[in-house]
Amino acid sequence: MSFHITHRLGKTARGVTKSAFPSLLEELEADTGDVEHASVAVTHESEWCLEVYKNGYIVFENLESDEPRHMRNVPAQKIIALWELLADGNLDAIETEPWQQGY
Repeated sequence: MSFHITHRLGKTARGVTKSAFPSLLEELEADTGDVEHASVAVTHESEWCLEVYKNGYIVFENLESDEPRHMRNVPAQKIIALWELLADGNLDAIETEPWQQGY
C-alpha cells in the first residue's frame, strides 16, 4: 500500500514511513497564529485522507467524493494509530470510529 503525507505548509512527501507520523503531528504546534496553514494529513493511494487540525480535530474523507466526517478532541496517540491504519489500507477499522457527518 502507498500513502503520502502533507505537511502544514502544503508540501507533500511520498516514500516516507509511518515513523514520520509523530513529527508530522508536531508541526501543528509551530506558529499557531498561522490560520491559513492549520492542518497536516495522511492520504492513502485510494484517496482516503485523514486531515488533522490543532486540538485533535480530524476529518476523514475520500478526496474523490463529498462525504466528509469528523471527530473532535482526538488524542495524539489515537491520531497516530488512525494514520497507521490508513497507511496500511485498513479502512474498515477506521470506519468503526464514532464519526460525525460533515466538517
